[in-house]
Amino acid sequence: MDVRFDMFHNEIGAKFAKRFANSGLVIHQSSLPRSTQELVSLRASQINGCGWCIDMHTKEAAAAGESAVRLNLVAAWRESTVFTEAERAALALAEEGTRLADAHEGVSDETWAQVRKHYDDDQVAALVCLVALINAANRLAVIVHQRGGSYEPGMFAAAVG
Repeated sequence: MDVRFDMFHNEIGAKFAKRFANSGLVIHQSSLPRSTQELVSLRASQINGCGWCIDMHTKEAAAAGESAVRLNLVAAWRESTVFTEAERAALALAEEGTRLADAHEGVSDETWAQVRKHYDDDQVAALVCLVALINAANRLAVIVHQRGGSYEPGMFAAAVG
């Protein structure tokens, strides 16, 4: 499967990508822990089958010091012991926020209560925005067949600004 369209070398695509990356910078600079950001992004990307984003967030998390054990268990976080209660709440929100079409109520009240228990208002805002943003990124990459494997940690840092 070849890339259908190179968004980064199209004028409109490049402009959009820069603005998209800048919106991500707001989340990245928030008080939501970086490890939580990467775990949430990785889980949503796994659900959406986005190889590009799985590659990116696995490598960024590892570069930031995340352990291979935790990265390998993200897909089965409910059946593992390596995530904190706060991370489990964030992962549940990521799953329910990603699978909106699968649940008639969207994010459950139970999950929302757990998120509110562990995160302050700024972190909740960042978490909600992150779930929305990673789902949009997944869709962009999957639509154009942007494949995983070639990402290098930090490669988009110069594009932001």
